[in-house]
Amino acid sequence: MWLPVPAAEVAGLPDPAATGLAYRFWDGGPEFPADPADCVFYVVPYMKGTEVAVRPLAAMTSLRVVQTLSAGIDHVTPGLGDVPPGVALCNARGVHEASTAELALALVLASLRDLPGFVRGQDREEWRAGFYPSLADRSVLIVGYGSIGAAIDDRLAPFECARVVRVARSARTTERGPVHALSDLPALLPDADVVILSTPLTEETHHLVDAGFLARMKDGALLVNVARGPVVDTKALLAETASGRLTAALDVTDPEPLPAGHPLWHAPGVLISPHVGGSTSAFMPRAKRLIADQLTRFTAGEPLRNVVLTTG
Repeated sequence: MWLPVPAAEVAGLPDPAATGLAYRFWDGGPEFPADPADCVFYVVPYMKGTEVAVRPLAAMTSLRVVQTLSAGIDHVTPGLGDVPPGVALCNARGVHEASTAELALALVLASLRDLPGFVRGQDREEWRAGFYPSLADRSVLIVGYGSIGAAIDDRLAPFECARVVRVARSARTTERGPVHALSDLPALLPDADVVILSTPLTEETHHLVDAGFLARMKDGALLVNVARGPVVDTKALLAETASGRLTAALDVTDPEPLPAGHPLWHAPGVLISPHVGGSTSAFMPRAKRLIADQLTRFTAGEPLRNVVLTTG
């Protein structure tokens, strides 16, 4: 079992003496902790990128489970062709929803009420009084209605939005209302004051937010991305923000990390946070509980949680 956290720090792990399995700590360093061929359960190091995530996969000939500590799996999928058939890939559903939803709302409110402008004003001892946009009475469109999108929806409830519209890959009905299919986006975008992206990065969603998508957004609308950077065409977004027609709040960017000198840093109306949606005090306790639960299930022969796909 390869873990990115020392086993002694994870409460509730199955007893290795009873299971015959050993725990090995690997957080993405240059040296592997043991022979990858002996690994049956691989918990991927968190926020270390694709190169680290997939590095041991080709040599893991006994592998049965890959467990990410992120909601997305796009950093792991490039290496799945090298693993044996029948390997379960599990994501970290239940770990990041609260933190990412918190940040999504923080970015919406900070952008609408121009909190960055207030900070700059305080630095310059300027009193920037006036009227600013409110989230109340606004229409919000959530693109990507999985567990994170639903958590964002839950936190929007007290803000008296005029309307919350939900979009996912396919249409369905939830307790909060209908969920539209992605194919409905062209008709829905012109009515949204705020568009929040919380969709996974797939072939279907890569550059989903392109020039055409942005052109359909109403004048003065806000785009918030807590999904993945490549969901948005950066060049197209820069064109819209440069004109002042749209504003944006981005926890993820393309490229990422955003290099010094990139035009996004100083684009008008753009607020950037450094991919910290899930990186909060809530992460580690929840991640450890997930690891312990999944390993308990695995050693007991019980169904795993959060299985996204099985290699074949």
